[in-house]
Amino acid sequence: MYNKRRILGLGLGLAVFMAQSVFANVTITPLDPPGTHQETNGTNHSNSPSGPDSSQGTNPSPDTGSQPGGNNGWQDSGNSGNQMPRSPLDTGNQTGSQTSGSTGQTQGMAYSGNYSTKSPVSITNGANSGGPDANQTNTSGQNSQAEIAAPTIAAESAILYDVTHDMVLFEKNADARMYPASITKLMTALLVLEHADLDKMVTFSKTAVTKLESGAVTLKLAEGDQVSVRDCLYGLILKSANEVANGLAEHVGGSIQGFADLMNAKAVALGCTNTHFVNPNGLNSSEHYSTCRDMVKIAKAAYENKAFCEISSTLSYTFPKTKNADARTLTPGHKMLNPEDARYYPGIIGGKTGYTSLAGNTLVTCTERDGVRLIAVVMKAKSTHYEDTKAMLDYGYAKTMAGQTGTGQAFHRWIADGNLWYFELADGSRLKGCFATIDGTDYAFDADGRMYTGWKSLDGVWYCFLTNGEMVKNGWMQDAGKWFYLGNDGRMVKNAMIDNQYYVGADGVWVQ
Repeated sequence: MYNKRRILGLGLGLAVFMAQSVFANVTITPLDPPGTHQETNGTNHSNSPSGPDSSQGTNPSPDTGSQPGGNNGWQDSGNSGNQMPRSPLDTGNQTGSQTSGSTGQTQGMAYSGNYSTKSPVSITNGANSGGPDANQTNTSGQNSQAEIAAPTIAAESAILYDVTHDMVLFEKNADARMYPASITKLMTALLVLEHADLDKMVTFSKTAVTKLESGAVTLKLAEGDQVSVRDCLYGLILKSANEVANGLAEHVGGSIQGFADLMNAKAVALGCTNTHFVNPNGLNSSEHYSTCRDMVKIAKAAYENKAFCEISSTLSYTFPKTKNADARTLTPGHKMLNPEDARYYPGIIGGKTGYTSLAGNTLVTCTERDGVRLIAVVMKAKSTHYEDTKAMLDYGYAKTMAGQTGTGQAFHRWIADGNLWYFELADGSRLKGCFATIDGTDYAFDADGRMYTGWKSLDGVWYCFLTNGEMVKNGWMQDAGKWFYLGNDGRMVKNAMIDNQYYVGADGVWVQ
């Protein structure tokens, strides 16, 4: 009756167990008696599964293998071989691919709402406000998460930024203009990595090795010394050598002023609003300043650079012989990097110290634990920079472990229990017996909160969920040689014409 070759040519002949995206515009014409069944027209979209998002720190995503989220098709659900979960073709106890312990019986399935794992939700008096959907409510009726006390910071200015969730967790005078000292070198290194060949040689001029303050940290380089860009970057970040910063600036910008212009342009590009640089090393100048808020933007960009992270996390590096010194071993000045130091902080990626008489102690620290990256910046401290930094980081990770961010805020998140997946709201309750849209993808959960996969008969209507939980919509599914069509609301279409060409019968099977 219909040409199967035409169907396969449109995409239905792809992997046997995968949802198919076939038609750009699919028209569903119901052939049921009036009132028996109704489908609306839908626009086809890609049905490749996305699942819960893997980039969200405290909102862990399903893994590959037996977990949902890592495969576009069907996976073995405890049966032999790569077997399709129970479908509308099967008879008897239709439990789909429901995991053990669930009856598969769901009554009164309703749509719960639209949720995001990426935006914080305010928790106030037992209700969630703000976030992606302002009318979400706390189904438990109370806030189950006690607020974690903010740290006490001695430094004049500080900020703690959650990179993973793109939000500030703590700040103190974060917009106050301060002298940055050597944390300036984060910008210097970032620009060099973006503009220079690491294997090229830097030739040090008289200006580079003499335009320094008395007592400034150096590697004793002399005019005419030649050092590779790569070696210079290690000297810049680990030793904080100031003449090295000058030499790199001249190498990239043509002059120290030319490089400062590049620094200021980059600062603007990164969204800095209260920063101005006049040198590449952070030595004292009334025209050289920044803020904690701006420095965290610069640090974020720096630690997105793989080469910078490698340099910043190095514990030992051999700097080559130069005119005035033999080869020497460089170690980082940031004490939280050293596992042998009492100030070591587990999960540290890197950091940069700074000090001048005007700036006091400055410190930038980047860490990552359980997929959550934090950046802490401290400025104008008086020998409390490590204690202040540790206090902020501990505070940040305590909040992320508790699902909290910011004052009175928390994230919705995915929770794994073995092979089972649940969705926990910011108030600590879980979605149960409902449909929901999460990060733009539709899912369904049984009465115990388990995420559905496979074919499911819900309130007498058949749906199909990929192994990562995504509801199949506007696409064909094949099972045991039979083709079914899922409409734009996810329901299996019955007794209708698809695209005015392909008829599916009363059992939902395409009649060939």
